[in-house]
Amino acid sequence: MEWDWGFVIEIMPTLLEGLKLTLIITLVAAVLAAGLGLMFAILRRSTNPLIARPVAFFLEFIRGTPLLVQLYFIFYVLPDLGIVLSPFVAGVTGMGLHYATYTAEVYRAGIENVARGQWEAARATNLNLRQTWVHVIVPQAIPPMIPALANYLIAMFKETPLLSAITVLELMNRAKSVANSSYRYIEPMTMVGVLFLIISLISVVALRFLERRFGRIVK
Repeated sequence: MEWDWGFVIEIMPTLLEGLKLTLIITLVAAVLAAGLGLMFAILRRSTNPLIARPVAFFLEFIRGTPLLVQLYFIFYVLPDLGIVLSPFVAGVTGMGLHYATYTAEVYRAGIENVARGQWEAARATNLNLRQTWVHVIVPQAIPPMIPALANYLIAMFKETPLLSAITVLELMNRAKSVANSSYRYIEPMTMVGVLFLIISLISVVALRFLERRFGRIVK
């Protein structure tokens, strides 16, 4: 089968619509992962074992199971329990929750890198726990973590094709639809690879800038 540039031009609007949805899902899921990850990291540091241990078990369980299985469970199993989510919401929830367990470890490392003296200084100035976290610990812990968090953002973008399994019309699903209807696979699948490569290269350049700006990556 020969390459057809005319066909490529014809299908590009459809692929770009899929790319747009892919980027939206990635960004929304990244915000969810960042928020939940910080919450999990703080809860895991709790001195109450009834809080810290269940959170630790939950994080290990999510990290120990494949994202695809989790997406299937959220989209296909939860409706049997009365929880029905749209493909978009299920995809964002699944990816956000999955990557929150990884960002939680990044947050944990960043928090532990804050000097102990900062905690003592906060207590000495009569700051309560919330004020200590908001005004002292988090502002110092987050900047070194930004490159690592951006790295997970890139990883999330690369895993969005898994969402086609739950009928999300992201880039890969659009390309599969085009290929199945036209019986031409080389152009849509190649263009998917090209679009992913372009976005990934742009992201890598941005990541390198963040590494230079904020120093080392916290792993």
